[in-house]
Amino acid sequence: MQRKVNWLLVFFSLIGGALGFIFSEWLLHLYLDRMPRILLMGIYFGVISLMIGIFYLLAEMISPKLNGASWRQRYADISWKLLVPATLVVMLVGGIAAEALYQLDFNGARTVKDVVVVVDDSGSMSQTDPQNLRYQAVKNMVNSMKDDMRVGIIEFSGDARVALPLTELNSSSRQQIDTVIDSLNIRAGGTNFTAALSTTMDQIKQQEQSDRGVTVIMLSDGYSDLDMSSLQPYRDRGIVVNTVGLSLAADGGQNLLTEIASQTGGQYYGVAQATDLTQTFQKIYDTLDKRTLVTERSEPFNSNLYYQILHVVLMMLIGALLGVGLGLMFDNRFLARSFGIGGGVGGLLAGLLLEWGIGKTDWSWTDSVVRFFAIMLMALIISLFTLIIPIGENNKRLIRRGEAPPPPTPSAGSPRRRRPGDGGRTFQR
Repeated sequence: MQRKVNWLLVFFSLIGGALGFIFSEWLLHLYLDRMPRILLMGIYFGVISLMIGIFYLLAEMISPKLNGASWRQRYADISWKLLVPATLVVMLVGGIAAEALYQLDFNGARTVKDVVVVVDDSGSMSQTDPQNLRYQAVKNMVNSMKDDMRVGIIEFSGDARVALPLTELNSSSRQQIDTVIDSLNIRAGGTNFTAALSTTMDQIKQQEQSDRGVTVIMLSDGYSDLDMSSLQPYRDRGIVVNTVGLSLAADGGQNLLTEIASQTGGQYYGVAQATDLTQTFQKIYDTLDKRTLVTERSEPFNSNLYYQILHVVLMMLIGALLGVGLGLMFDNRFLARSFGIGGGVGGLLAGLLLEWGIGKTDWSWTDSVVRFFAIMLMALIISLFTLIIPIGENNKRLIRRGEAPPPPTPSAGSPRRRRPGDGGRTFQR
């Protein structure tokens, strides 16, 4: 048992990690909204593990520093046969299990199933949205929502009214919802945020279900007096209010909508022209409960300490499983232990990096950069951990196959003694 490192394997681990990142990132961007997230995460980590495993094997084939020359001569073919089961399959199962646990609702957080849209229909909308494009934006978003969700619509000007109670989306109700949206129009009056938020909360209370999370999307082009204490019921229930400001002048409207979103854990979206509303509404919907182990968590999960800790712990377990799989690929229990512990440390650091960096800017490419460094960190630490946890050749493997390990080389000056009946020859003690 000794501490040693294969520097070629360290270098190759970074190549494998980089290639794994490229393939998995392509899958993530292509299938995030088209494939079940649980399955996607299994494939995501499986591909990364497979690519790292390939380059680990290549490094040991070229320079067998960790497993010894006998491994390359006798057992390399077995490692190639174990490659896919020990990397792709193991991490596919592990990624699916970790993501399934991450998707469960704990500690009062609930998956968003109900969306209430609050639309400004005051007279000023005839200037900021003369073609009523906001209604089409709402309709497009509703058409993209899943059948197991519910949608409600509140319209407001000087007062507020329920245009559509929370209605379950299915094949028969979608036509009814489209008809209600088509009937909406500009009403006389000013802008009353208090009435809008109060009516919305009353509607939520009437139809709220304990197993369904609710989010609110509020659109306005104006300003209104508002007592911030009216947002307390939303905070008490963990209901996020995302706000959209359309063509807002510097009259305090933007600051107010930003404050409403901030107070409830939501986000403010500024829109210069009504033609951009469709894209904005769809962007808001796409961020609802889209959490995975490698992407941003939406509220109310993002600020939930339980999910912050759970995320880091699950990444630590995934890293440990990655390391164990790489060790099993070599059929070496010592490497499995060293790589597994190193993978746990690397996964812990990768989880902290993802928690710190994902979703912290408005540029989507920064999330990809964070994921890249998280993957490279795990691959690097696993390959270097043999300097900390000593390893040895797996001699039990030789015995299982009926082969004795090579005898130790005699050292100079070792005492010799005569074996009976050996004709005077001496043998090494």
